[in-house]
Amino acid sequence: MDLGIIGQAAGLFAVTNIDDILVLALFFAQGSGHRGSTRRIVLGQYLGFAAILTVAVAAAFGATFLPESAIPYLGLLPLALGLKAAWQAWKDHRDGGSDEDEAQAEASGPRPLEVAAVTFANGGDNIGVYVPVFATAGVGGMSVYAVVFLALVAVWCFAGRFFATRPVIAKALARWGHILLPLVLIAIGLLILIEGGAFGL
Repeated sequence: MDLGIIGQAAGLFAVTNIDDILVLALFFAQGSGHRGSTRRIVLGQYLGFAAILTVAVAAAFGATFLPESAIPYLGLLPLALGLKAAWQAWKDHRDGGSDEDEAQAEASGPRPLEVAAVTFANGGDNIGVYVPVFATAGVGGMSVYAVVFLALVAVWCFAGRFFATRPVIAKALARWGHILLPLVLIAIGLLILIEGGAFGL
């Protein structure tokens, strides 16, 4: 296996997914102390990234599951999830945590499909970068890119969890995570919509 192409794949993944580490750290902080939350977040991250890879590979072969004009509207996914998380945080604050069962259910951490939706939407613009690279790499090269990318998803999940469990960061996320996560998701959603020119923005 050509080490050059492995290095290129690793570099491309790192450059296009650096912001995911922050989002993952927030997700891990949200699921902290809840059984199975790490597994659900990792599963969601893999589902979301597998969807990005599928669309990019298909487009490299000439199929367009996702028209380019539709990509900016993916911003609606993290925006909606961010607004939902903000509403829940406000409701919990207003209720003063009186309804413990409901709060416990909400605090059990993000669901796999929520993580997948944010990952896919946040990586929607990556598809445009991956397609020409995949198209010129050929089937063999594309396979190497896919293997390296999927291996690095695990590294990214580890890094996100690592940051979320550092005492200083964990303390800050425990205190502010319920506010930061909605803000980050809403910001990502708005950024995708505005940069892509959705709704004529």
